[in-house]
Amino acid sequence: MRYSNWFLGKKYRTVQRANPQAQAQAQPQSYNDFLDLSLSQNLSVLRTIFTLSPDLVIREFTISYTEEQAALVYLQGLVDKNSINNNVMRPLQFDSEITGPDGSFRLSIGQIHKLNAWPQIENAILQGRSVLFVNGRLETYALDTQGWPQRAIEDPSMEASIKGAHQGFVETGTQNIALIRRYIANRELKIKEFTIGRRSNSTISALYLADVAHPEVLQELEDRLARLDVDTVINTGELAEYIEDNPYSPFPQFILTERPDAAASQILQGRIVVVVDRSPSVIVGPATFTSFFQAVDDYSTRWSIATFIRLLRMFAFFIAVFLPAFYIAVISYHFEIIPVKLLLTIGEFRGKVPFPPFVEAVIMEITLEMMREAGIRLPAPVGQTVGIVGGIVIGQAIVQAGLINNIMVIVVSFTAIASFILPNYDMVAAIRLIRFAMMIAASMFGFVGIVIGMMTMIGHLIALESLGTPYSTPIAPIRFVDWKDAFVRLPVWIMRKRPVSTRAIQPTRLGNNRPKGDGE
Repeated sequence: MRYSNWFLGKKYRTVQRANPQAQAQAQPQSYNDFLDLSLSQNLSVLRTIFTLSPDLVIREFTISYTEEQAALVYLQGLVDKNSINNNVMRPLQFDSEITGPDGSFRLSIGQIHKLNAWPQIENAILQGRSVLFVNGRLETYALDTQGWPQRAIEDPSMEASIKGAHQGFVETGTQNIALIRRYIANRELKIKEFTIGRRSNSTISALYLADVAHPEVLQELEDRLARLDVDTVINTGELAEYIEDNPYSPFPQFILTERPDAAASQILQGRIVVVVDRSPSVIVGPATFTSFFQAVDDYSTRWSIATFIRLLRMFAFFIAVFLPAFYIAVISYHFEIIPVKLLLTIGEFRGKVPFPPFVEAVIMEITLEMMREAGIRLPAPVGQTVGIVGGIVIGQAIVQAGLINNIMVIVVSFTAIASFILPNYDMVAAIRLIRFAMMIAASMFGFVGIVIGMMTMIGHLIALESLGTPYSTPIAPIRFVDWKDAFVRLPVWIMRKRPVSTRAIQPTRLGNNRPKGDGE
């Protein structure tokens, strides 16, 4: 073993010595020097920074009013060419009195940032700005000409709504913030920006109501974001894993949503929404266990219907977690509780199957998970065909072959349907993982194993936190005032207080809006 490690290490070192130039190119270069008065010298340094960058555009020209030599630099594909041609190049080349008394440029381009250090200039170009170099000046001008490819605002794919809005977040952070502002047009909506990343700066924005959100929760989030030391942040799922309280828990500790109306509703309740540029979803925190069973349509339908649907989701949660384990425990250890006629039917089917119930359940669950993943990864028309045809064909064939009995197919089908009812994908993924643990416990100890697994899960939920807030509230600790919007959904005019779990400093959100019926 020692010889193999030495051999691999020696081989690796040999490769390193054989390619010193490749290693030098792989190392990032940093420039801390300031600009030079010579335009040609500055452009030479710029070409050194952006080596092997064919999309780098350098447009040299003469400013008509001052007759100064200048160059406009940008990355093709990250800028709006129409804005550059109409609002930058044309005024500089043809308009008179384009500069002010202090030498600054008068351009209808939005904000103009003065930069004098190479790291700032490099970062501005990489962010999609165009940078104007002028011969004889020790500063450049970064112009807001961003215009990268953008996707149109569409209906969210993972959070479909019947009566809600049909707008979803996109991959541009500024547009996502604008979508939220459409719902909360209030000056108390504050935005704190953070720049994270050593190789590529990721813009992260925290949105909250200054007079509602608790300062300690906000400070906790800021501290966790400030401690991040990563190359870059690609999406919200990656960021949530960096800042969550317990990274080893299967349960999601932040809500990830693609809906602006859902994000605005959470902000109004006192929570904080984190927008990550280049990601089509946002993070909502602090989250509680019951918040993953709420959907936007719950507040678009009558409260009695919404209450029934929420109770149905709770029931589906227990079915999705415990039904296969319950079947394994009953067949393996506690068959005496089964009625005689049903027991004879099960015995008739079980007599043809060579595997124990646990192996049956594992085969069916793994088969179901593979078909689920295949349906997601394949194109939509093909995925639906694979899901329907594959389920029918494989299910019928596996039963006729005598590998699985019909009762197990029914149990797994009910489990799959129950998991589809839950509105949050991250919670469904956690349930899929916990279901296997419950099946193992049931195969080893029967009902005792299920009880032990349930107690372990409940204890874990009670100990879990989200941004320092108890994850299991309003169940533990008990907050009866929040039960009106947890397991049930009472009329909105009754829910005058914000959830206690958000620790909002302004608890009242509604006045006395009780509708008066006939005779009152």
